[in-house]
Amino acid sequence: MVKKRKVPERKCIITNEMKPKKDLIRIVRNKEGEVFVDPTGKKNGRGAYLSRDMDVILQAEKSNVLNRHLNTEVSPSVYEDLKKMIVGKANEK
Repeated sequence: MVKKRKVPERKCIITNEMKPKKDLIRIVRNKEGEVFVDPTGKKNGRGAYLSRDMDVILQAEKSNVLNRHLNTEVSPSVYEDLKKMIVGKANEK
């Protein structure tokens, strides 16, 4: 019998839903305090996860939830990168 590998799940900080890691976008704050989108999900640092959904991104931007989760000021460019990822994904379908 082949053992099925466990799919790593993470919680979206907006919807509080547990989803497979690959269905979420990871935002990272590294030791230097830089905040950026981590498409690989493997970079070092404190991570927060958001669903790949424009409504979720907009809600995160409005509520400053990332600032709280990452204990730092999240620049608008991070949200721009997130929106580009969502729009890019929508166009691929």
